[in-house]
Amino acid sequence: MVKILMKRLSEYLFLGTLGGTLYYTFEVIFRGFSHWSMFLLGGICFVFFAQQGMWTGWDAPLWKQVGWCVIFVTAGEFITGILVNKVMRWEVWDYTNQPFQLMGQICLPFTIIFSGLCVLGIFLSSYLLHFLYGEKLPRFHVL
Repeated sequence: MVKILMKRLSEYLFLGTLGGTLYYTFEVIFRGFSHWSMFLLGGICFVFFAQQGMWTGWDAPLWKQVGWCVIFVTAGEFITGILVNKVMRWEVWDYTNQPFQLMGQICLPFTIIFSGLCVLGIFLSSYLLHFLYGEKLPRFHVL
């Protein structure tokens, strides 16, 4: 039992660190800067990409997996935005000038961009778990 828990903890720490690093780097490349809160959010989202696949045995159609992940990422961005931008007043981002935005924290154009990142995250996290940790090999299908 302890061995299983340690393996899972190792997976979560690895995926969280990798996901945080990838998202932080993505923001620096495309925005010119990032914030440590984006490292945390990116890591949590990357862990979710893998976890949702493991919960379903990687048998759910890819469009459903992407849908779950986009909802998770968008909700995470909204909650993080409320905390860091509204409560803490750190002004990490502001989407008020974007179309279809909600309180300046989330908007449709970035949700669409994040859907593409979710696809990449699902593929990367699943194959890393398989090759590094011996988890089930994913078999992706669209329908």
